Amino acid sequence: MIHTTDEEYLQLTGTYEDAKEIMLSRLNILNHNLYVKPLGQPVHNIQDRIKKKESLEEKLTRKGKETTLENAKHYIQDIAGIRVICYFVDDIYNLVNTLKKQTDLVVIRESDYIKAAKPNGYRSYHIIVGVPLYYTDGMEYFPVEIQLRTMAMDLWASMEHRILYKHERSGREMLAVELKEYAENLLAIEEKFEQYSVGKMNAENALS
Repeated sequence: MIHTTDEEYLQLTGTYEDAKEIMLSRLNILNHNLYVKPLGQPVHNIQDRIKKKESLEEKLTRKGKETTLENAKHYIQDIAGIRVICYFVDDIYNLVNTLKKQTDLVVIRESDYIKAAKPNGYRSYHIIVGVPLYYTDGMEYFPVEIQLRTMAMDLWASMEHRILYKHERSGREMLAVELKEYAENLLAIEEKFEQYSVGKMNAENALS
């Protein structure tokens, strides 16, 4: 088990909670202001979480590290996590590009699984940003992982996780191939919806 009391664990995760709340506030502001009103908002919904003590322990063990909170702070960058579900792929890139322009944030790591999907069909954009927290005696950055997906990407990822990882099943490899085909089908549907959205936007611009 992690060598700390619950009070010490809460003290550590409290700072990550603060960093997460700052990012949630910024994302909500961007959602309301990124586009002019006729274009709507880029975000369908936002989910967030702080890793539980047991999850920190499991991840440190997988990394071959002693399960201490000090190691959790140094080796785990997704203690605070936010998942942003957007309508379209363009919404994801517009949000990411705007976040990267905020000069007080530090981009720690990013992975674009939209342009280069994982072999199993998983698509998403992951970015870890360092969020500044200010104290009376200085400032420290705390990482927050942000995963950005479209609604179609989130549907596939959620169902794939439930089907392949939550239950033991026979024919796992064959099922994985089938699920990848579903990911490709959803991508085609998503692209069609995006074409309709662009067409609607162009029509509105022509009338304005």
